[in-house]
Amino acid sequence: MTDDLKDIESENTESNDELFERFAITIDKGQDALRIDKFLMQRIENATRNKLQRAIAMGMVQVNGKEVKSNYKIKPLDSIVIYSDMSPEQTDLVPEKMELNIVYEDDDLMIINKPAGMVVHPGSGNHNGTLLNGVAYYLQQKNPELTDDVLPRFGLVHRIDKNTSGLLVLAKTDVAMRHLAKQFFDHSISRKYVALAWGDVEKDEGTIVAHVGRNQRFRKLFEAYPDGEHGKEATTHYNVLERFGYVTLVQCVLETGRTHQIRVHMKHMGHPLFNDDFYGGDKIVKGTVYTKYKQFVDNCFKICQRQALHAKTLGFIHPTTGKEMFFDAPLPEDIEKVIEKWRKYGKQKAEL
Repeated sequence: MTDDLKDIESENTESNDELFERFAITIDKGQDALRIDKFLMQRIENATRNKLQRAIAMGMVQVNGKEVKSNYKIKPLDSIVIYSDMSPEQTDLVPEKMELNIVYEDDDLMIINKPAGMVVHPGSGNHNGTLLNGVAYYLQQKNPELTDDVLPRFGLVHRIDKNTSGLLVLAKTDVAMRHLAKQFFDHSISRKYVALAWGDVEKDEGTIVAHVGRNQRFRKLFEAYPDGEHGKEATTHYNVLERFGYVTLVQCVLETGRTHQIRVHMKHMGHPLFNDDFYGGDKIVKGTVYTKYKQFVDNCFKICQRQALHAKTLGFIHPTTGKEMFFDAPLPEDIEKVIEKWRKYGKQKAEL
């Protein structure tokens, strides 16, 4: 195994909200001829034969800039690029009837506005009630021939946190999956989030650059590592939309899609998101703690019972038509109400 490949495998032990990773491998001079699927099975940590063969069939594996088949035999100095599917296996996905806010749909993809409180895909402790359970039911109703055991695997190329609301794109074909995954990796997907953050953000706009990786002690939490000693590189651009004194409404544009990236970056900047119970935003961070103010903040917490973060806009190139697509999801009611309460509070405070 080359040192470069060791670095790649180490790097990909962290989580991403983008569910495809890009691996780059250059074959050693002394490498014997070997089928590419077998070679990659030996080289990529946690790879499965099914996922690799599917990735190859989808054109997600390229050798010297060209797509290959599973029986391609690697040669010394071949340059291999793999867009590896890191999404969870969905063999046990059970269709469930639920309300889905489908913003757009065609033969290639779906755009869904996910509510806060809904997990995107089944996983440990969340086998039912996820967005993909609902999508499975929805597709099965449209095409009754799709029985549970032959339901297609949906093209989940990114995800957002359970308690974050907003837009997601799902591919319905392998071609769409491949195109969208590459757009996410190439950072050509446009994603804008709106967040309510604690404190008066000093600059009207700026960029946060700090690696994001798992906390070294508490594995469910993520941490910002500005010196790059852990995690993966991560970049968030932000600009202030409105100031309310003790909190600030900001727009965040993602250049990378690391797990909890905005939440971690804003905390790193000293401005955790309002009511973010993972990263210290679920208590009074700014403002003097006195009875009336504390009561006001507690009332705001009751209105917005999760981190005040919404994936508002999503833009990309349609994988089949080549046209630019752009979608916008209005702020949900809980965030709107909290913003209005802070807006009134800020005006009252300014008049004193």
